[in-house]
Amino acid sequence: MSAAITIKSSEELVLMRRANEIVAGALNKVNSNIVAGVTTKELDDIAEDYAKINGAIPAFKGYRGFPASLCVSINEQVVHGIPSKKVVIRDGDIVSVDFGVKYNGYFGDAAFSTVVGDRLLEKKRLLEVTHHSLILGIEQARSGNRVSDISEAIQNFVEKNCYHVVKQFVGHGIGSKLHEAPEVPNYKRPGRSPRLLPGMVLAIEPMVNVGTSDVVVMKDGWTVITADRSYSAHFEHSVLVTDGEPEVLSAAVNSSFSN
Repeated sequence: MSAAITIKSSEELVLMRRANEIVAGALNKVNSNIVAGVTTKELDDIAEDYAKINGAIPAFKGYRGFPASLCVSINEQVVHGIPSKKVVIRDGDIVSVDFGVKYNGYFGDAAFSTVVGDRLLEKKRLLEVTHHSLILGIEQARSGNRVSDISEAIQNFVEKNCYHVVKQFVGHGIGSKLHEAPEVPNYKRPGRSPRLLPGMVLAIEPMVNVGTSDVVVMKDGWTVITADRSYSAHFEHSVLVTDGEPEVLSAAVNSSFSN
């Protein structure tokens, strides 16, 4: 039996909005510090400190054994990159940052990608396509639609632009748990997907590769990289399905492609 999809009450949504405000604030502060020469551990410390100062708990730290608060993935790394004092960001790197918090029992989650310094056209275009696919996916997060409408909008736009969506990792519901039903793939699966109803909150997160859609997990057990070592980008928002326009709870994230 599949897990039940939860409908959030107005009281729960107050907490989720605040959780996502904290996520956005932390990511914006991290973004302003992504420069050549900074270590990914320094970025991790910035996000963790911001969460704690604002009364939240970093959601990823300790989750299934993950050792850090922030996921920082560089170039061919897709998601789940582990911050380290030894990893120094360099000019020209694509840096993808994913962060979540728990605030009074409820979660927020968002991600963005940026390019440091030298912005080669290839990298800029990848980020633009990935970000726009997220926007198109969010536009389909409407009452009466299905999860597959989100998935199809993302996949169609990405593939139209000759890139590839990652299929081994997907978006998800979010609420009192970091990962809830339903799964939100970035590609259309066979069969009928769940109907969207007001009060559902979805973490929509396209992960897009220049080359193959195939990915592998590195020996650290976490860092996911493209199988062909091509570039990858990742954007994510937590989105509330309403009776009208979707509400992007993490909308305050500055997802500009430059610093």
